[in-house]
Amino acid sequence: MCLGLPMTIVETDGVTALCEYGNEQRRISVVLLADVSAGAKVLVHIDSAVRLLDENEARLICKALDGLEASLNGQSCDRFFADLIGREPQLPEHLR
Repeated sequence: MCLGLPMTIVETDGVTALCEYGNEQRRISVVLLADVSAGAKVLVHIDSAVRLLDENEARLICKALDGLEASLNGQSCDRFFADLIGREPQLPEHLR
């Protein structure tokens, strides 16, 4: 399984970018994206930014990853998925 991380661009030269997620910083490729700048949120797979994210989508992915970590550590993950409790999960619009 491959997980993408929502990372924030700290600085970029147009080919690579220094990005951060939590306390981790790493240099990634941004050649698949046009016009990225510092502060942009990007989805990173295998050290390559594959698409831009808006703030809300980046926040939701971070919450899901935090929930996964809590679950793996034997903790309750309900607080990370409060929007799903008590309702039937829905497919995203683009998958319907």
